[in-house]
Amino acid sequence: MKVVIISVLNRFPSLKRVLRRVRGHLFPEVGVSSNYVSLQVEEVNAEGRRLRNSWQDDALPQRQRELVDRQLLQYRSGARIDVFDIFLESIRALPNLDSLTTLLEVGCSSGFYSEVVEISGLPIKYSGCDYSDAFIRLARERYLSIDFAVEDAAALHYADSSFDIVVSGCCLLHIPEYKKAIEETARVARRYAIFHRTPVVWGQPDQWYRKNAYGVETVEIHFNEPEFLNLLDKHGLELIATHTLSEERLDAFSSLGHATRTYVCRKKSQ
Repeated sequence: MKVVIISVLNRFPSLKRVLRRVRGHLFPEVGVSSNYVSLQVEEVNAEGRRLRNSWQDDALPQRQRELVDRQLLQYRSGARIDVFDIFLESIRALPNLDSLTTLLEVGCSSGFYSEVVEISGLPIKYSGCDYSDAFIRLARERYLSIDFAVEDAAALHYADSSFDIVVSGCCLLHIPEYKKAIEETARVARRYAIFHRTPVVWGQPDQWYRKNAYGVETVEIHFNEPEFLNLLDKHGLELIATHTLSEERLDAFSSLGHATRTYVCRKKSQ
């Protein structure tokens, strides 16, 4: 019954989002993200610096892994997990994939998307990096045959055009230097760059929040969508597909709203 309920909720992301909010209000200690506090403009820089390394907390990998392992078990049993499905859909649509196609996930946490790739049977070679030593230690323990590295998304050590596909894996929203992280993703990508699970707003500037994630205080950024897309173009990335995980329009004219999307980009010819 639980698998059926989860599968239904993954088909209706708006309902899923509402239920998450209700749960967050009633049981703030249970949700992945809770206790959102909107930051004022004058607070952004100081809070960004203070919480820059929060995802390096040693307690985070095991806390996240408890949720991830449940999701992976459900996925193997045939349940739909929206974030997994869109990740795979974004990659499957790309041409000329084979066993020599290389993919780097930046912000890979404990590398669980390598398992999503394995479940799907996609013929690509997955690698991952994260700026947290603790996450990478767990990734190496769980997936012995996969290459993982400790890397800062805003200062990657890989050479230009090192990977056919580079996925920014739901980490950009926690990086105060996100503009540099976008530049680095574009630099090390040879053919495609994917920005997965990106929270955006329109009709309003970037929105910055302080929140708790798995019980650890961190920042979260919701990007002004037109400005975000301009950044991608500035760094030589052509948008070729957009996948929406959730969307809410805040007025009758659709001039205000927020969404979570995955953006698929082609590297422009040099």
